[in-house]
Amino acid sequence: MSDSYREVTRTSWFGRIGNSIGGVVFGLLLILAMIVGLFWNEGRAVQTARSLAEGAGIVLSVEAGTVSPANEGRLVHVTGRVTAEEEPADLAFGISGAGIRLERSVEMYQWRQNASSETKKELGGGEETVTTYTYERGWSAQAIDSGGFKKPEGHQNPAMRYRSEDFQIAAAKLGAFDLDAQVLGRIGGGQDVPITPGLMPSITRAFTGSEPLSIADGRLYLGEDPAAPQIGDYRVGYRLVPLGAVSLVARQSGSGFSPYQTQAGDRLLMVETGTVAPEQMFADAVTGNTVLTWVLRIGGLVLLMVGFSLIMRPLGVIADVIPFLGNLVRMGTSAVAFVLAVLIGFATIAIAWFWYRPLLSLVLIVIAVALAWAFGRAGKKKAAAEQASA
Repeated sequence: MSDSYREVTRTSWFGRIGNSIGGVVFGLLLILAMIVGLFWNEGRAVQTARSLAEGAGIVLSVEAGTVSPANEGRLVHVTGRVTAEEEPADLAFGISGAGIRLERSVEMYQWRQNASSETKKELGGGEETVTTYTYERGWSAQAIDSGGFKKPEGHQNPAMRYRSEDFQIAAAKLGAFDLDAQVLGRIGGGQDVPITPGLMPSITRAFTGSEPLSIADGRLYLGEDPAAPQIGDYRVGYRLVPLGAVSLVARQSGSGFSPYQTQAGDRLLMVETGTVAPEQMFADAVTGNTVLTWVLRIGGLVLLMVGFSLIMRPLGVIADVIPFLGNLVRMGTSAVAFVLAVLIGFATIAIAWFWYRPLLSLVLIVIAVALAWAFGRAGKKKAAAEQASA
């Protein structure tokens, strides 16, 4: 049985024009959404920066061994070792460990459909698309619905009975302080937990399925032969977030912690693995805010370009009556879309700066004008000196 399927579709010139006009509407909505998004991102960045600056100025480092009522409601920094009386456990497979969170990752051997398309433009504006679907077997952590395959016959995937899941303890202690789920869930640093033969008795007792169990590459294998996996086989691995030193910045609430509401608007609750000074924690948060701001800016500019490209797409389709002419038009519209995206994007960011940071914006404008005047004056003096010398 062939593991590929070939599909040929043809779209007329008028059909392509109709599709492109529909894309214009989506392009307009995308542009409006990105303008709003870019404006919102600047406000979010400013609010977070102000909140972090506010928090860095008032945070109080306290010892983990004592809960002082005098610090109730204050923003505190605490560091120490996490302890717990319970262990996270995966009862379905009988796996547990001394730690904060046990993370189970499950993969099933499944069919995957891959698609590759080749489009040819025809004289008169029509278009022929040849799509080749190929099928291969491999491991996937997500269930793949084979019902949506172009050729489902011979490529059926069974339902995925076991899924990835996290098992976290409900509470722990940080010295004299209590840690609840919202704090524990922010602690990272998971480490691989290899499945060893010594764990097989407890796994066998807990497992209620019918699949054969074995160990392969430090993971639990559900299937006949790990060396020759079959569709529907599973491999299960684990990671454990261990008990250890953590540092946190939060509002002291009784003997526990909660997010601290800043006057600037953000709620602060920061947790890092290890012993980290408050200055470093706030510096890390500032860096994260800067990175996120630029990621959203770049993403917004790219989507703006996509929106403008969709708006001008009908021009290229119309010009496709003569295929090479359509390619030239698309090159031009892509350049125009890039320029418009940059202009509109940076204009939106500039307006947002004026809206959220008017004083800083005015200072930058004054500096820019002063530099322009200074360079202009220096240029005139140099020109006058050269003329006099001549």
